[in-house]
Amino acid sequence: MRLGLNLGYWGMGNDADNLALARVADGLGYSVVWVAEAYGSDAPTVLSWIAAQTSQIDVGSAVFQIPGRTPANTAMTAATLDTLSGGRFRLGLGVSGPQVSEGWHGVRFAKPLARTREYTEIVKKALRREKLAFDGEFFTLPLPDGPGKALTLTVHPVRDHIPMYLAAIGPKNLELAGELFDGWLAIFYSPEFAGELLSSIEAGRQRVGRTLEGFDVVPTVPVVIGDDPEACAEHLRAYAALYIGGMGSREQNFYNRLAVRMGYDQAAAEVQDRYLARDYVGAGAAVPFDFIDNTSLVGPRERIRERLHAYADSGVTTLTIASYAGSIDERVATVRAMAEILDESGLS
Repeated sequence: MRLGLNLGYWGMGNDADNLALARVADGLGYSVVWVAEAYGSDAPTVLSWIAAQTSQIDVGSAVFQIPGRTPANTAMTAATLDTLSGGRFRLGLGVSGPQVSEGWHGVRFAKPLARTREYTEIVKKALRREKLAFDGEFFTLPLPDGPGKALTLTVHPVRDHIPMYLAAIGPKNLELAGELFDGWLAIFYSPEFAGELLSSIEAGRQRVGRTLEGFDVVPTVPVVIGDDPEACAEHLRAYAALYIGGMGSREQNFYNRLAVRMGYDQAAAEVQDRYLARDYVGAGAAVPFDFIDNTSLVGPRERIRERLHAYADSGVTTLTIASYAGSIDERVATVRAMAEILDESGLS
């Protein structure tokens, strides 16, 4: 099991801190550093900045928003980042959500699975440097009634194949990840619940004659190290409440649905009710400690080291940590400690 680092969103005063974390992770042999985007900073600009100031660690998008770019533009960006980083780029994609897709990008959220399938096929075709011709429900290249012609990507990426990941939660999207992608970007991953999720990915792999062998399972796992697990969990309540309660509308919140599938239906409803009523403190307080404990690494080093075995046994291949608590010095200490704890566990 390898280690990754998720730096989340940028542009909120955390830029210098996040670069420091990326450099430390690079020196410690972390496998990859991931950057997110929503409706603020964009991921590729930040990834190029990190790649220019690191030497070994891969840089990955978690994620590029599918409604935010044409598939051809995503292929151009991926090829450029892979070239500039010396073959260190990983392309993570995600559909975002209806509020961002329709409210920010002006793209209808209808049929996200079918759109993702077409989008992915076009990106792969472009990166293979084939003439870009496609006739689908959502994308037609070139347009049939104008002067456009099928073009070929002019950039030669460093590698023949750039690894592609999908951020997925629902069963059908998980199947798509297994069928078309090299890895899965997971959130609120519980080793005890992973079997149901991975079975959907495995079904997708079987559809194309493959197994989970070589497939990269990459959950983002918040980490807070300290003597008291419940006190550590307090640092993560706002984060959990934001996703369960506020990432989407009442009718379409994929994270809330995941919590329900995990057995937290009553708590998920209360968190959402409170969050949508703008009782953010109350929403955080309504997140069960058990949910945080099952989907995070909290408590003393020894407790975390033991918990790492559950993640590895469940199928995780790259454990991506996120350090949300404390000063920059404390967050750097967490990044360093996780490298030591993984080494002590014998799982690296």
